[in-house]
Amino acid sequence: MITVSVTYPQRAGARFDFDYYLRQHMPMVQQLLGHALKGARVDRGLSGAEPGSAPDYVAQATLLCESTEAFQQAFGPVAARIMGDITNYTDIQPVIQYNEVALWDERQPGVSGWYANAQ
Repeated sequence: MITVSVTYPQRAGARFDFDYYLRQHMPMVQQLLGHALKGARVDRGLSGAEPGSAPDYVAQATLLCESTEAFQQAFGPVAARIMGDITNYTDIQPVIQYNEVALWDERQPGVSGWYANAQ
């Protein structure tokens, strides 16, 4: 499994319409990538390590796919449409990175196992 991270670095005076991003852009990405997309997550930056400090990133999307090739096959034909929509919600140039999933641990309530009694 791989993820594709799309991060939007914080910068003074930058515009980022989170409402448009969540309601228009990401649903479009999900629809256009279709079955190649196994999951998607969007994080909104709150602060840096120091409470109250500005976050390094305004937002980050994480797209989960089976492989880099699967992502590229799905993305290639629709890339212009997805990338062309960026100006509708931001003037920040996104940073895109491919990542290998080394650990994915989604803990569910009531699940037993080695970490069930962890504190």
